[in-house]
Amino acid sequence: MTSFQAHAESQDQTTGQPETAAESQERFRECVAGLETKAVEAGVSAPTANQVLAQVEHLDRVIELDRKQPEFTTTFADYLNRRVNTRRIVEGRLLLRTHDELLQRVTRETGVPAPYLLAFWGLETNFGSYFGNMSVPSALATLACDPRRSRFFTTQLIAALQIIDEGAIPVEQMEGSWAGAMGHVQFMPTVFLQHAVDADGDGRRDLWHSLPDALMSAGKFLQSMGWDGDYRWGREVLLPANFDYALADGARRPLSEWRAMGLKDAFGHPLDNASIQAALIVPSGHSGPAFLAYHNFKVIMGWNRSEFYAISVGHLADRIAGAGGLTNPPPEDLPRLSRATIKTLQQTLNDQGFSAGEPDGILGPSTRRAIRQFQHANNLIADGYPDQGLLENLGITL
Repeated sequence: MTSFQAHAESQDQTTGQPETAAESQERFRECVAGLETKAVEAGVSAPTANQVLAQVEHLDRVIELDRKQPEFTTTFADYLNRRVNTRRIVEGRLLLRTHDELLQRVTRETGVPAPYLLAFWGLETNFGSYFGNMSVPSALATLACDPRRSRFFTTQLIAALQIIDEGAIPVEQMEGSWAGAMGHVQFMPTVFLQHAVDADGDGRRDLWHSLPDALMSAGKFLQSMGWDGDYRWGREVLLPANFDYALADGARRPLSEWRAMGLKDAFGHPLDNASIQAALIVPSGHSGPAFLAYHNFKVIMGWNRSEFYAISVGHLADRIAGAGGLTNPPPEDLPRLSRATIKTLQQTLNDQGFSAGEPDGILGPSTRRAIRQFQHANNLIADGYPDQGLLENLGITL
């Protein structure tokens, strides 16, 4: 039974008439026909819309991946160490020299330093070694015909058709991730339309085969989100003894204020007495590294909304530029919490009057705020991190 058919059967069970595979396929074709009409109305040429959508297939694997959630959360140590490793650092430094002229040009035109461009490239496709092997039109049509996020993926599908229409890539070569991210830097189709550029002058915006197009497009995208070429992404810092971890609440404060609190750089030197705004992040709680995140950290999160991702981009960029490892690496022995455990944690916090929001198994800002409030009320280190001590205090066993 296909995922598409399974969804249809769940709707038709009330009538006692399950949908057959043939009927499921017919319903998909009817949905695609409607998408073709919408695409033409949005300005896609009728021949392109017809030709491309006549070939799309429903991809069960795409629905499976869209529904799949990991059973356990990933620790910061596991996330960072998988992405910022010796092989990637060495290759990034080599590519920094190999593509020096191109990278300098992108930096001149966008303000984004070369190590950051390489860090994004490295994290997104391992420096162009893997773009994904899904047909982007088929993947997006599958998701557009699924009710969960139909509106979003309909928009992405129409954008993908517009990209084909403009001649950027032949349909048979438009491959990417299961969700439609494409090329060296994994742009979604709408981002491609808004920010991709023809940097090599061949008349096409080709993010698959042209590294100049891909890296310049990445720089233009970051520039559009407000990248500030005068500052770095952030930095590792050392915290004084008895530090109030409740201050790691996402609030931005002047560097001079953090300096006055006793924060030092990773080498133990006092921070600059400057007005630049920074927020403190402790991704592994009080037992791991601490970072001050500047404006560019927010820009990186405009690319990917994960703090782990943004720190990894920044740290990889630092390593490619020649910096050493973290002074205080994240502990590798912290438990990976299951989503069921996190849901129990959220419900327990709610029951005790600390609002963690609807229990969903995701450690978001509301849950971390509730943890911090509980920790503060119970004389625990209020770092907002669900460590073993917190779980024991709440009577939760792993």
